[in-house]
Amino acid sequence: MASKKTIEIVKATAPVLKLHGEAITKVFYQLLFEKHPELKDVFNMVNQQKGTQQKALANAVFKYAVYIEKLEMMKGELENIAQKHVSLSIPKEAYPIVGENLLLAIKKVLGDAATPEIMEAWEEAYNDLAVLLTDREEELYETKEKSSGGFRGMEDFVVAKKVKENSNITSFYLKRKDGTPVPHFIPGQYVAVMVDIPESEHKHTRNYSLSDTNTKDYLRLSIKKEIGNPNGIVSNYMHAKMNVNSILKVGMPSGNFVLKNTEKPIVLISGGIGITPLLSMLKGLPKKPTNITFIQCVLNSEHQVFDIELNNQFNDASQFVKVFSAPLVTDVIGENYDYKGFFNSQILKDLQISNNSDFYFCGPTPFMSCVLKELEEFNVKNENINYEFFGPAEELMN
Repeated sequence: MASKKTIEIVKATAPVLKLHGEAITKVFYQLLFEKHPELKDVFNMVNQQKGTQQKALANAVFKYAVYIEKLEMMKGELENIAQKHVSLSIPKEAYPIVGENLLLAIKKVLGDAATPEIMEAWEEAYNDLAVLLTDREEELYETKEKSSGGFRGMEDFVVAKKVKENSNITSFYLKRKDGTPVPHFIPGQYVAVMVDIPESEHKHTRNYSLSDTNTKDYLRLSIKKEIGNPNGIVSNYMHAKMNVNSILKVGMPSGNFVLKNTEKPIVLISGGIGITPLLSMLKGLPKKPTNITFIQCVLNSEHQVFDIELNNQFNDASQFVKVFSAPLVTDVIGENYDYKGFFNSQILKDLQISNNSDFYFCGPTPFMSCVLKELEEFNVKNENINYEFFGPAEELMN
C-alpha cells in the first residue's frame, strides 16, 4: 500500500492527468515502441493510430489517481486488465519497462510541473499497481494451466473446419496442433490470436470471442470481415488466407464477461457480430432454458447469423426476438423479424421484461451506447448491467 504522502500527491494530480492524460499516453506509447518494437506484436497498432488505446489508458490512469485509496471501486477495470494481459501472455518483466516509459512520458509532457516529489510519488504508486496486477495475473496463469487442456502462453492451433456464415462472417473451428484437448473456458470468454502476415513489419494479435459451448472438442471463432476498415487487417487475412490445416497461435481463454450465478431473469442483447459471446452464454445454459430473452439486432436478414442455433435453444418459456434496423424489401415483419428500427426500451416493455433482470449486451460502441441509454431509461440498476467491448474500453456515455 502506498504511503499516505504518496496517496495525497497522486490524488492531487488527478485534475492534471484528466487534462493532459491523452498527451501523456501518446508520448508513452511512442517511447515504448521506439525502445521495444517487439511489443507491437501484442498491441493493436490500428487502435494506436486511431487513438483509442491512448484514450483508454489515459482514462485508466486518471481513475487510478482518483481511487488510489479505494481500489475496490476499480475492481472490474483491474480484473479486465489482468484478464487481457493473461490472454496476451504479457510477462511480469514487462511491467518495469512500462513503468519507466510512463514516468518518462509524464515528465516530458508536464515539464517543470512534474517535480521530483510528484515523480517519486507516481513511481511508488505505479509499483504498487504493478504488484497488484502481476499477483492477480499469476493467479490466473496458474489456474488456467491446471484447468482441462490448460497451458501458459500461446500454443499452435490448426484450423479444422472453416464455415462461411454469411457474406461477412466466417467461423473457424480450431484444434490443438499436437492433438491434446482444447482448453476449457467459461461461455462469454475470448482468446488472443496471433498471425504472422507476410510483408507486415510485425506480428498481429487480436482478441476474438468464443462463439460455441465449452463442451466441444474445438474452439470456435466467428469473425466478421471488416471491409474498408483499416482495423480489418487481421480479419481480412483470416477470411482470405486461413484455411483448413492452417496454423496460428492461440492464447488461453480469458475475460470476465460471463453469466453471474443468479436466479434473476436473463436478457441478452446483441448488435451485429456482438452476438458471439452472447451465443456462447446461451448455448452454455441448460438445454431449452426458461426465463431468458435473446434480442438480436442486425441490419436485415442478410446480416443475421446463427438463426438455427438460436431457435434450437428456445421453448415457450423463453423468447427470441429479432430487430432489423434496415429490413430488405423481402423481409416481412413477423416472419423474418419482430421489430423495425433500433433497440429501445419499449421493446422491453412489450416483452414484459422486468427491469430487475440481468442484462448482458455486446456490439459496436454506438450500439452499446444506445442500449445503455435505453436500459437507464428503463430504470435498470447498474449492478444488473453487463457489457463487453471489442477493443479498448471506451466511455459509453458522454
